Amino acid sequence: MNAMNRRNALKTLGSVAVGSAFAVKAPASPLPQTAPAPHRALDRPLTAVVLGAGNRGNVYAGYAALHPDELKIVGVAEPVAHKNERFAKKYGISDEHRFVTWEHALDVPKFADLVFVTMPDRLHYLSAMKAIEVGYDVLLEKAIAQSWRECRNILLQTRKYGKIVAVCHVLRYTPYFRKLKELCDNGTIGDIVSIQHMEPVWHIHMSHSFVRGPWRNSIESTPMILSKSCHDLDILRWIVGRPCRRVQSFGSQSMFVAERAPKGSTLRCTDGCSVEADCPYSALKIYLGGPTWLGHLNLKTGSPEEIRQALQTGQYGRCVYRCDNDVVDHQVVNMEFESGITAAFNMEAMTSYAGRRTRIMGTKGDLVGDEETIRIGRFKDDKITTLAVKDFAQIDSGHGGGDYGLVHDLLQAVSRRDPSLLTSTIEASMESHLMGFAGEESRATNKVVETRIEAAV
Repeated sequence: MNAMNRRNALKTLGSVAVGSAFAVKAPASPLPQTAPAPHRALDRPLTAVVLGAGNRGNVYAGYAALHPDELKIVGVAEPVAHKNERFAKKYGISDEHRFVTWEHALDVPKFADLVFVTMPDRLHYLSAMKAIEVGYDVLLEKAIAQSWRECRNILLQTRKYGKIVAVCHVLRYTPYFRKLKELCDNGTIGDIVSIQHMEPVWHIHMSHSFVRGPWRNSIESTPMILSKSCHDLDILRWIVGRPCRRVQSFGSQSMFVAERAPKGSTLRCTDGCSVEADCPYSALKIYLGGPTWLGHLNLKTGSPEEIRQALQTGQYGRCVYRCDNDVVDHQVVNMEFESGITAAFNMEAMTSYAGRRTRIMGTKGDLVGDEETIRIGRFKDDKITTLAVKDFAQIDSGHGGGDYGLVHDLLQAVSRRDPSLLTSTIEASMESHLMGFAGEESRATNKVVETRIEAAV
């Protein structure tokens, strides 16, 4: 990694000292649930203001369309006019509660129960701090904020005002990971000894989101280990159920760099690039090939003509080897938890597939999972059992059912004023972010970094 990238990585860490132990007075979390919060009919639908009507804002708001007895969307802040209009029309939002920016939405007196913070990472901190101060409970998209200091301030703000803040660690709310956690907690494989976990990002997803897209630059957003893989660090911490004590990490940009630009390539895929037809990252193929990746292009109609115009002028038409990206495309994080439990995590962009892979080794057996099935091996009888998620759960939303699972549990927690009904409160989510910041520091400094979260007095 070059000197500039090292400086950028350290800048992103905020006020944390290189090589130091991290510490925050955070309460020990109760044993996390392995089942959804028990459903109780609400006295009335809870109301929410959505700050950011992009992909994630629309995903979480979509719960209201299916469950109008539980959630009603009553406000939106969105600077892109046609997105604002479309969102307001879908949810019947009055002109009075349509805003251009989050500042506008939070400058007026409180008019809902919840705020959904689903904007770019750089806008999370100030908007979450203000929303809590105004009196809202908050759904906060990950990453919590861009530095450890900012994450800690949001935690302190939550305590000061007594609000509930749910971090969007949606994997905790999937039937698959809940079952994996349950099997580890109930002694099926004995005590956990070690874990191997991999997130195959998929090469096209990498090119869209982390080379051309909003999470390509660690200073504008957050490092890859947080913007993409804080889900994975969070799941590891949740499954292990013990504090992480130290972290070591390696990683770099290997693929999407100028040195790899093919001869004959151009600044844009639309500039007559001589290798565009054979390039797997051709913007013409990816964005004219279907609707999957069009959400970030701010399109009004989605017509081929409009897409071509966006590719000729916007960031998504750029050659993947000639962008301003600085986040890694592969990273290894080694972790040591209390009691000597070890975990190795790989974030790998250069894969032809997606879907997390996990191997958990215990004293009495092991588990192998791929988000669709879980293979259970027991030492005492050499018996192998395979569980398929489709056989014990119905998936009703993205992230394997985690998107709506999170919203359901949040509404139950807020309506009963009981944050223990959530598994990803900000208190529970702090340590995995700590692990992410420590991992990035380790990568930037070539040091093993100690991690420590102190229990509140």
